[in-house]
Amino acid sequence: MYEKHRRTAAAAGGLALVLALAGCAPGTGQTDGPAEPAGDISTDISQVGDVTLTVWDQEVRGGQNEQIEQLNAAFEELYPNVTIERNSQAFDDLATTLRLALTDDNAPDVVQANNGRNTMGAFVEAGQLRPLDDYAEAYGWFDRYQESILQYSTYSEDAKVFGEGNLYGLPQVGEVVGIFYSKAKLDKLGIEVPGTWSEFDAALATAKAAGETPMQLGNIEQWPAGHVFGPLQGGYVDAETVTNLGLGNPGASWTTPENVEAASALKGWVDDGYFNAGVNGTDYDAAWQALAEGNGVFLIGGSWLAADLEATMGDDLGFFVPKTDDGALATTGGTGLPFAMTSAADNTDVAAAYIDFLTSDDAMQILADTGNLPVNKSAELAPESGVFADIYGAFGEVTESGSVLPYLDYATPTFGDTIGQSLQGLIDGQLTPEQFTEALETDYAAFTAANE
Repeated sequence: MYEKHRRTAAAAGGLALVLALAGCAPGTGQTDGPAEPAGDISTDISQVGDVTLTVWDQEVRGGQNEQIEQLNAAFEELYPNVTIERNSQAFDDLATTLRLALTDDNAPDVVQANNGRNTMGAFVEAGQLRPLDDYAEAYGWFDRYQESILQYSTYSEDAKVFGEGNLYGLPQVGEVVGIFYSKAKLDKLGIEVPGTWSEFDAALATAKAAGETPMQLGNIEQWPAGHVFGPLQGGYVDAETVTNLGLGNPGASWTTPENVEAASALKGWVDDGYFNAGVNGTDYDAAWQALAEGNGVFLIGGSWLAADLEATMGDDLGFFVPKTDDGALATTGGTGLPFAMTSAADNTDVAAAYIDFLTSDDAMQILADTGNLPVNKSAELAPESGVFADIYGAFGEVTESGSVLPYLDYATPTFGDTIGQSLQGLIDGQLTPEQFTEALETDYAAFTAANE
């Protein structure tokens, strides 16, 4: 996961909802909570005695911090015997300090761990995270979450397989990559919002013919083009293949005709002049800022850009995810950092109850009210209008009836560099589509062979 900008809207009626959370949690006399499991675990922590729960998170920005503070306060109110000791750090800082913390005798109980192989995968391999499958059964998490979402927190016990095996964490928020656009520009050009990739290609051609810059892209950092290629790849390659490639699991190949065709489509956009000049020398932020300032028609990017774009564009901003011509829907996306339980957790029942509380249906409402994209219930919690209505609806449709494709840099510990450099080469014309896919295959094949 890349560090991203988040919306920081103020909560509306958040306190009342937090108090409502306390009314439906296990251990409060309600009859609609999870059933008590028959094993050694318990979903009622009201009688466990005084407990300090140490939590490390990266919810530092406005709406992120607001929701976690509200939920933490409500949890402590519901369970006066539990004190949350919170350690909140920025994304990059947490990625560094957490590696050391998990080797310490006083490791935290609950942590947010990046989904990728070089973070969550490494912690699983080292035995530093506790599998959550027993608690998932007790609390009904497998029913609460779509399988396409849970795969990003799932590893085999030896961490060689990503997306299958044991569950190691639950996310609060979702992410979806799609296409931002200016409504005024589309009206001026006589373009309907494209529903398919073919219609999007036609819209790009129309915009170019009218003298507009069809798409903005800043790729000096190398990774942004991955957020363009990933959704485009989903329009040419079946979701199962993309998922195997993106998760670094065996059984797929980058050198298939479909992958070459997807790479050729991206190169075709470059050759047809559909991007701004100097893509590889343009900063990521400068590209979306250009769209916000009225330069360009479209920008392919993640939902985390919505707040910044909306701040300038207001109601002119729209968002959509194209389907294939046969109606299939697949795009890059996933989740925020999942909350995981460490193997050092002193009281696993308390840690699990906390994770359940943070990810409950009522918590999703708190997330929505504080300007976050909840990973569950997004369609029904969507605003009535505006770009966030588009994004909530798109995420809900993709997770419920489409395919959420992994960020391709998840594949191997080195794949972020490999695909970033290769995409720059493809865009600059230094690599052909065939050479591009061969470069990716070399990294992927070496990693999967070593894991056999």
